[in-house]
Parts: sequence; structure tokens; C-alpha cells
Amino acid sequence: MVIGKVVSRVISTRKYDTLQGYKLLVIEPFNGENKEWFVAADTIGAGEGELVLVSFGSAVQHALPQCAPIDAMVVGIVDQEPII
Repeated sequence: MVIGKVVSRVISTRKYDTLQGYKLLVIEPFNGENKEWFVAADTIGAGEGELVLVSFGSAVQHALPQCAPIDAMVVGIVDQEPII
């Protein structure tokens, strides 16, 4: 898992059927040297500027009600910035 900051939303008027209902967010990793942004699906209501906990890979499928082409998912909103 990674902690990241929500930078913006991805607006998509057309998408794969099983992606309906997911908000797509652009995330910037919070720490580490890799600051490459990525897209994560969200169903818990994270917003711009919030720190979130993101899960990756096959573990994401366990959080979905049905299979979907998602490899990164917001699984939590971080209440307090971690001290590093």
C-alpha cells in the first residue's frame, strides 16, 4: 500500500461497463523518491488535497463487488499526515 495525495479527478464520459460507479482520481505518492502520478479508483469519497491509502495489484480485486479492470484503489482516507 501507498499513501498519496489526491491531485485531481479523471473525467471520463465513456468507460468500461464494470468501471461505472467508480470515481477515478489522480494520486501523487506522498513519500519516497518516485513521485510519478497514477490513477486510482475510489468509492469512499476522497477529494482533492486529501491524503489517501491506496492498495495495488491483485489485492484490489478483493475490495470489489465484481471483477473490474482496476489495479489501484483508494481503501482509506488518512486523517493525519504521517511523521517521517
